Amino acid sequence: MYNVHAMKRYTVSQVRERFAEALDHADQGVPVVIERKGVRYSLKVERPVRRSKKRPSRFKMIDPAVVAGQWTWDWEHGSMTFRDTRKSK
Repeated sequence: MYNVHAMKRYTVSQVRERFAEALDHADQGVPVVIERKGVRYSLKVERPVRRSKKRPSRFKMIDPAVVAGQWTWDWEHGSMTFRDTRKSK
């Protein structure tokens, strides 16, 4: 249960003047209520979802010939085939 005295209440005209203050209170976890013509609105903070660490690479090592562009691969019908891109003599 929260302390009612810790709640911040604003009218629409007040929140227009002190919008940043109202957002700061909401960010600090203080309940913020805005009243307009007898209707109460509350500010809710939604924090972005933090993604877990970057996924590790599926390739542990890449052959220098592949990096140099001497080899490549093709993906067809669920299978991978390697191709030599060097000019044949």
